[in-house]
Amino acid sequence: MNQYPVLRQRIAVEWTNIQKAAQKALAAYAEQSQYSLDAVGLNLQGFYNGLERLFESIARQIDGSIPEGGSWHRDLLKQMALDVPGVRPSVISQETAVALEDYLGFRHIVRNLYTWDLDPTKVSQLVDRLPKIISMLDADLEKFGHFLEAAARADEE
Repeated sequence: MNQYPVLRQRIAVEWTNIQKAAQKALAAYAEQSQYSLDAVGLNLQGFYNGLERLFESIARQIDGSIPEGGSWHRDLLKQMALDVPGVRPSVISQETAVALEDYLGFRHIVRNLYTWDLDPTKVSQLVDRLPKIISMLDADLEKFGHFLEAAARADEE
Protein backbone atom coordinates (compact mmCIF):
# COMPACT_ATOMS: atom_id res chain seq x y z
CA MET A 1 0.00 0.00 0.00
CA ASN A 2 1.26 3.45 -0.90
CA GLN A 3 1.53 5.41 2.37
CA TYR A 4 1.77 8.87 0.81
CA PRO A 5 -1.89 9.40 -0.21
CA VAL A 6 -3.05 8.25 3.22
CA LEU A 7 -0.65 10.63 4.95
CA ARG A 8 -1.69 13.45 2.61
CA GLN A 9 -5.34 12.89 3.59
CA ARG A 10 -4.52 12.69 7.30
CA ILE A 11 -2.65 15.99 7.00
CA ALA A 12 -5.61 17.57 5.19
CA VAL A 13 -8.08 16.45 7.87
CA GLU A 14 -5.82 17.54 10.73
CA TRP A 15 -5.12 20.88 9.03
CA THR A 16 -8.86 21.54 8.77
CA ASN A 17 -9.20 20.91 12.51
CA ILE A 18 -6.18 23.09 13.30
CA GLN A 19 -7.72 25.94 11.31
CA LYS A 20 -11.01 25.50 13.21
CA ALA A 21 -9.16 25.79 16.53
CA ALA A 22 -7.43 28.95 15.30
CA GLN A 23 -10.72 30.47 14.13
CA LYS A 24 -12.36 29.65 17.47
CA ALA A 25 -9.46 31.35 19.28
CA LEU A 26 -9.84 34.44 17.11
CA ALA A 27 -13.62 34.52 17.62
CA ALA A 28 -13.33 34.07 21.39
CA TYR A 29 -10.75 36.84 21.57
CA ALA A 30 -13.04 39.19 19.65
CA GLU A 31 -15.86 38.61 22.17
CA GLN A 32 -13.88 40.02 25.11
CA SER A 33 -16.24 38.35 27.58
CA GLN A 34 -15.44 37.26 31.10
CA TYR A 35 -14.50 33.79 29.87
CA SER A 36 -12.98 34.66 26.51
CA LEU A 37 -9.39 34.44 27.75
CA ASP A 38 -10.05 30.87 28.91
CA ALA A 39 -11.56 29.94 25.54
CA VAL A 40 -8.73 31.60 23.63
CA GLY A 41 -6.13 29.78 25.72
CA LEU A 42 -7.76 26.39 25.26
CA ASN A 43 -8.16 26.89 21.51
CA LEU A 44 -4.56 28.05 21.11
CA GLN A 45 -3.57 24.89 22.95
CA GLY A 46 -5.74 22.87 20.54
CA PHE A 47 -4.13 24.68 17.60
CA TYR A 48 -0.65 23.61 18.64
CA ASN A 49 -1.75 20.12 19.74
CA GLY A 50 -3.14 19.55 16.25
CA LEU A 51 0.09 20.70 14.64
CA GLU A 52 2.08 18.40 16.87
CA ARG A 53 -0.13 15.42 15.94
CA LEU A 54 0.44 16.27 12.29
CA PHE A 55 4.21 16.54 12.84
CA GLU A 56 4.28 13.24 14.73
CA SER A 57 2.54 11.47 11.84
CA ILE A 58 5.10 12.81 9.38
CA ALA A 59 8.02 11.97 11.68
CA ARG A 60 6.72 8.44 12.22
CA GLN A 61 5.73 7.62 8.63
CA ILE A 62 8.31 9.51 6.57
CA ASP A 63 11.30 10.15 8.83
CA GLY A 64 11.01 6.87 10.72
CA SER A 65 11.75 8.50 14.07
CA ILE A 66 10.16 10.75 16.67
CA PRO A 67 12.49 12.59 19.05
CA GLU A 68 12.70 11.35 22.63
CA GLY A 69 13.67 12.88 25.93
CA GLY A 70 12.68 15.95 27.86
CA SER A 71 12.87 18.33 24.91
CA TRP A 72 11.17 16.08 22.36
CA HIS A 73 8.39 18.62 21.64
CA ARG A 74 10.90 21.31 20.67
CA ASP A 75 13.08 18.80 18.85
CA LEU A 76 10.09 17.61 16.81
CA LEU A 77 9.34 21.19 15.78
CA LYS A 78 12.97 21.65 14.69
CA GLN A 79 12.88 18.32 12.84
CA MET A 80 9.93 19.50 10.76
CA ALA A 81 11.98 22.50 9.56
CA LEU A 82 14.82 20.27 8.37
CA ASP A 83 15.34 19.29 4.77
CA VAL A 84 16.26 15.59 4.98
CA PRO A 85 18.13 14.76 1.75
CA GLY A 86 16.89 11.58 0.13
CA VAL A 87 13.89 11.43 2.47
CA ARG A 88 11.82 14.62 2.33
CA PRO A 89 11.96 18.39 2.03
CA SER A 90 11.27 20.52 5.08
CA VAL A 91 7.64 20.35 6.18
CA ILE A 92 7.68 23.94 7.44
CA SER A 93 10.07 26.82 6.85
CA GLN A 94 12.59 27.94 9.45
CA GLU A 95 10.57 31.14 9.78
CA THR A 96 7.42 29.16 10.55
CA ALA A 97 9.26 26.99 13.08
CA VAL A 98 10.58 30.05 14.91
CA ALA A 99 7.08 31.60 14.95
CA LEU A 100 5.59 28.38 16.34
CA GLU A 101 8.01 28.24 19.29
CA ASP A 102 5.85 30.74 21.19
CA TYR A 103 2.74 28.60 20.63
CA LEU A 104 4.62 25.51 21.84
CA GLY A 105 5.66 27.38 24.98
CA PHE A 106 2.16 28.73 25.51
CA ARG A 107 0.66 25.26 25.13
CA HIS A 108 2.92 24.11 27.97
CA ILE A 109 1.68 26.99 30.14
CA VAL A 110 -1.99 26.18 29.44
CA ARG A 111 -1.39 22.54 30.34
CA ASN A 112 0.25 23.43 33.64
CA LEU A 113 -1.59 26.51 34.96
CA TYR A 114 -5.13 27.52 35.67
CA THR A 115 -6.61 29.53 32.83
CA TRP A 116 -7.15 32.54 35.11
CA ASP A 117 -3.35 32.73 35.44
CA LEU A 118 -2.87 33.34 31.70
CA ASP A 119 -1.14 36.59 30.79
CA PRO A 120 -3.63 38.64 28.72
CA THR A 121 -0.80 40.49 26.97
CA LYS A 122 0.84 37.23 25.88
CA VAL A 123 -2.51 35.85 24.70
CA SER A 124 -3.13 39.04 22.73
CA GLN A 125 0.26 38.78 21.02
CA LEU A 126 -0.37 35.15 20.04
CA VAL A 127 -3.84 35.93 18.69
CA ASP A 128 -2.59 38.94 16.73
CA ARG A 129 0.06 36.81 14.99
CA LEU A 130 -2.24 33.84 14.38
CA PRO A 131 -3.62 34.85 10.94
CA LYS A 132 -0.10 35.33 9.54
CA ILE A 133 1.05 32.01 10.99
CA ILE A 134 -1.98 30.22 9.53
CA SER A 135 -1.07 31.69 6.14
CA MET A 136 2.55 30.59 6.51
CA LEU A 137 1.51 27.09 7.54
CA ASP A 138 -0.97 26.88 4.70
CA ALA A 139 1.78 27.63 2.18
CA ASP A 140 4.24 25.25 3.88
CA LEU A 141 1.76 22.37 4.02
CA GLU A 142 0.65 22.94 0.43
CA LYS A 143 4.28 22.69 -0.68
CA PHE A 144 4.79 19.54 1.39
CA GLY A 145 1.58 18.11 -0.05
CA HIS A 146 3.06 18.46 -3.54
CA PHE A 147 6.06 16.44 -2.36
CA LEU A 148 3.73 13.70 -1.06
CA GLU A 149 1.85 13.61 -4.37
CA ALA A 150 5.11 13.30 -6.32
CA ALA A 151 6.35 10.58 -3.96
CA ALA A 152 3.09 8.67 -4.39
CA ARG A 153 3.42 8.81 -8.19
CA ALA A 154 7.05 7.65 -7.97
CA ASP A 155 6.00 4.68 -5.80
CA GLU A 156 3.41 3.66 -8.38
CA GLU A 157 5.98 3.53 -11.18
